[in-house]
Amino acid sequence: MRRIAFKGRTRQTGSVAVEFALVAMIFFTVVFATLELARMEFLLNTLEEVTRRAAAAATNVDFRDATALRKVQTDAVFRTSSGPLALGTPVTSDNVKIDYLSMSKATWNPTHMSSLPTCPAANRLNCTTDPNADNCIRFVRARVCDSMDSNGNCTKLPYQMVFPFFDLSGMKLPAAETIVPAGTLGATPGAMPCP
Repeated sequence: MRRIAFKGRTRQTGSVAVEFALVAMIFFTVVFATLELARMEFLLNTLEEVTRRAAAAATNVDFRDATALRKVQTDAVFRTSSGPLALGTPVTSDNVKIDYLSMSKATWNPTHMSSLPTCPAANRLNCTTDPNADNCIRFVRARVCDSMDSNGNCTKLPYQMVFPFFDLSGMKLPAAETIVPAGTLGATPGAMPCP
């Protein structure tokens, strides 16, 4: 009698391992997919904050000072030195693009400025003379993108997954953009326009 009972148990010992493997595979897929979606939502919200911080800081920084603009970009991604955004790979401070906009007289839309004034004091003089001139910086725009051409067009960054269960390699990060009115742009009161 004992032999028969023992043989019955040995035939089912592997079924528990198979059932566990099937359930564990589904469970961990759901867990990692949830973590990836949470990270994606975090990244989308953080990109908006990154552009907000960059645009707000760039309004009072001299647009000719590459070191000061680099610090604005680094501060925007919550770092003190270059590197990726925390939990936000592939976003780095190099992906924070700052450009300057004038107000188009024809369409009343902000347009990308390909040539900037010679200095912040000259910009203030240009804007006082004609606030809708092509050489008057009216707005500062910050965006997160892979690269930017001379016309101000932005190439979106590819999304990088942490848990590569699904192939989302073709997915791009959405455009994150903030436009704010230009501040002092580093001009000191009473400064003479540069040549």
